Amino acid sequence: MRDYIRLLRPKHIIKNILVLLPLVFSGRLTSPEYLWRTLGGFAAFSALASIVYIINDIRDAERDRQHPKKRNRPIASGAVPVHGALLLAAVLAVIVAALGLICRFPLEGWLCLTAYLVLNVGYSMGLKDIPILDIAILVAGFLLRVLFGALVTGVEISGWLYLTVTSLSFYLGLGKRRGELKTSKEDSRRVLQFYSYDFLDKNMQICLALSIVFYSLWSVDSQIKGLMWTVPLVICVLLKYSMTVEGSSDGDPVEVIYQDRVLIIMAAVFAIIVLALLYL
Repeated sequence: MRDYIRLLRPKHIIKNILVLLPLVFSGRLTSPEYLWRTLGGFAAFSALASIVYIINDIRDAERDRQHPKKRNRPIASGAVPVHGALLLAAVLAVIVAALGLICRFPLEGWLCLTAYLVLNVGYSMGLKDIPILDIAILVAGFLLRVLFGALVTGVEISGWLYLTVTSLSFYLGLGKRRGELKTSKEDSRRVLQFYSYDFLDKNMQICLALSIVFYSLWSVDSQIKGLMWTVPLVICVLLKYSMTVEGSSDGDPVEVIYQDRVLIIMAAVFAIIVLALLYL
């Protein structure tokens, strides 16, 4: 059972917090109706993301067996048979459908889920070997989470939120490739031959700067009183992340966050301040 749970990659559920952002910043988090629909959307997207991870692990099983870390993944190591993984994916698909019916996802919400699935299956099937497109698909995954959260609750997304998430997602995606390039002798990703440290570092700096600028403009333009005072804290959080990801980290955003306690505390403080400004 433990290996089947690992196959779902529960650590990566943290990415799906993006589904909650539209509701949080709309000021309706305390509304039971909106909250339950959003939590249902969060659970559905988490289940769908796990399906994608299963497909990816089945597809890359042979390649993963040659990698010093990835060879320990449930399918690559043989701990979970392929037919067992496919059965689990089928159960998760039923859960997604059930949650969609219970929470009454709109047609646009279903289209978001479908787009996420198609993009990521394409990513697993070979699109991840095309430079720039591989990062763009990772960015699209983050954006679709935000858009899905907005559609499920009927909340309008701020243009500044869209731009902030886009630039920050590009920064995270470029950072992930940078970490993989550092271990390219162990990582068999073909796309890494197209990237260099200079290219990745330069564009990471651009995207990091844009993230700060877009968030700053959003905070000034926002109706949330006092939000602009969180800009210095956001800069500190991003600088701490940058210090970690450009250090000894492997570049994976999830691993960076979970392994950096200071970063977790800073992010938690930011979240508490924003919630206080919105709801107190």
